[in-house]
Amino acid sequence: MLVSRARSEGLQLTGEGGLLQQLTKRVLESALEGEITDHLGYEKHDAEGRGSGNSRNGSRAKTVLTDVGPVEVKVPRDVTGTFEPAIVKKRQRRLTGVDEMVLSLSAKGLTHGEISAHLAEVYGASVSKATISTITDSVMDGMAEWASRPLDRVYPVLFVDAINVKIRDGHVANRPVYVVMAVTAEGHRDILGIWAGDGGEGAKYWLSVFTDLKNRGLEDVLMLVCDGLKGLPEAVEAVWPRTIVQTCVVHLLRNSFRHAARQDWDKIAKALRPVHTAPNEAAATERFSEFQETWGKKYPAVIRLRENAWAEFVPFLSFDVEIRKVICSTNAIESVNARTRKAVRARGHLPNEAAAMKCVYMALMSLDPTGKGRKRWTMRWKAPLNAFQIAFEGRLTPAAY
Repeated sequence: MLVSRARSEGLQLTGEGGLLQQLTKRVLESALEGEITDHLGYEKHDAEGRGSGNSRNGSRAKTVLTDVGPVEVKVPRDVTGTFEPAIVKKRQRRLTGVDEMVLSLSAKGLTHGEISAHLAEVYGASVSKATISTITDSVMDGMAEWASRPLDRVYPVLFVDAINVKIRDGHVANRPVYVVMAVTAEGHRDILGIWAGDGGEGAKYWLSVFTDLKNRGLEDVLMLVCDGLKGLPEAVEAVWPRTIVQTCVVHLLRNSFRHAARQDWDKIAKALRPVHTAPNEAAATERFSEFQETWGKKYPAVIRLRENAWAEFVPFLSFDVEIRKVICSTNAIESVNARTRKAVRARGHLPNEAAAMKCVYMALMSLDPTGKGRKRWTMRWKAPLNAFQIAFEGRLTPAAY
């Protein structure tokens, strides 16, 4: 009937009085009618209801906010007042789709004012900033449960990094938020947790993060990939003594550039390429000796930096080229943090630590809404995990495969 009317009268699809609004109204009212029929035990106008002790008592109009805008529905009532509708609960003014929409927009970095303006412009719905704040605050309970959930006994690879978030707590200052991302034994990506620190990123705080992970059941990590932060390998060893720490090759190259003149960056990168692509550690050592002979006198600080980081640089050389690509850098977690930074920077600065953690958490939870990224990730890690199973024999549980 609605479609026929739309065709004959040129009824618009969306907007106030549009086809979708009317269809939503009819679906909701039909569902409510079904609910009260189930509650009373007899159909409307059925003689079976006479003398039953309860009956229909008209309806009351109520406006609820839906995905297609505000919709006015008639909610049936009963004489005894015991009817509790489920699809549109008492005092409920929004359907769940609206909450999900607000959370999605917030995760993308929109402020509460921008979300309110968007809903008013697109759906003609008036939603206050206080209401939006209430909706986004609802994720905090889930966040607390997520942050303390039990973990797997062993993970093949952990990627660790920290992002800076501007927090106005007395005065605006950068605060690090520590992020740990794991590759599971099945090849899935899993964000294990986020932690808010004080001051700059430090190995001491990373030690407390690793301890927290161990207390949640993480007993062993095969490899941990990091950006080369000083003291981090020692923090890892204190918690997981058998874990191999891999320094990000890209970060190591950037750190080398800091000790060299800008006009020599391309030359240094070209000279270090044979080191980074060497077939094994012995060959890498030979190539590095050649690099040292060429650049050692001009840039001794670069040589010293590379020598100090050598033990954390060479582990990836034990694997073939395809596997090296996924474990030689922190690109996997950098791509995740790039999305998070985008959401955080859109806010400018956050009023307090709780708001910052909520913003980061929501951004992380909205990374892969379609699930396609999860499939690509699993396929990409299939070969590396098979190699890990052989290289670290006995440390990955057979039940995981």
